[in-house]
Amino acid sequence: MKNKTLVRFCISAVIAALYAAVSLALAPLSFGPVQIRIAEAMTLLPVLFPEAIAGVTLGCFLTNLIGAIMGVNLLGFFDVLAGTLATFLAALLTWKFRKLCIQGLPIVSALMPVLFNAVIVGAELAYVLYPTALVTGFAINALEVGLGELIACFVLGLPLVKALDKAQVAKRFSL
Repeated sequence: MKNKTLVRFCISAVIAALYAAVSLALAPLSFGPVQIRIAEAMTLLPVLFPEAIAGVTLGCFLTNLIGAIMGVNLLGFFDVLAGTLATFLAALLTWKFRKLCIQGLPIVSALMPVLFNAVIVGAELAYVLYPTALVTGFAINALEVGLGELIACFVLGLPLVKALDKAQVAKRFSL
């Protein structure tokens, strides 16, 4: 393909579609106070493709929107904005820190989704589930969300990025 803009758009669209499909297919794991959103492993893709920033952000937006419409996202429509913001900020910083590696792995990048989701989604859940005990609710939910993100990013995301890098996937779509 010669049209670089079209290639970039297609990469973002495929990532968004995969993120949403995986999250919604695994909805019981993707929403709630104890969650392991498997698709969050894809928040490490900006290490390889800057187009993944838009892809995971759009995928998260669609997931949270459809989840709110279906009633499976207990945070409702507020999560469409706040949860998507967490994913967007995490994806941006994942890309920014992509070259900071420890033993060849983008560990600093992998921490970004963990931190942003623990804080932002943890705060959302505390507000909804513990309105009279926000500090305690935040501590509990931030730890639970953070643990789920650690699993998604470190157990699934790092091996995914390593495998894609080894297969030179990013170079095949080099723009």
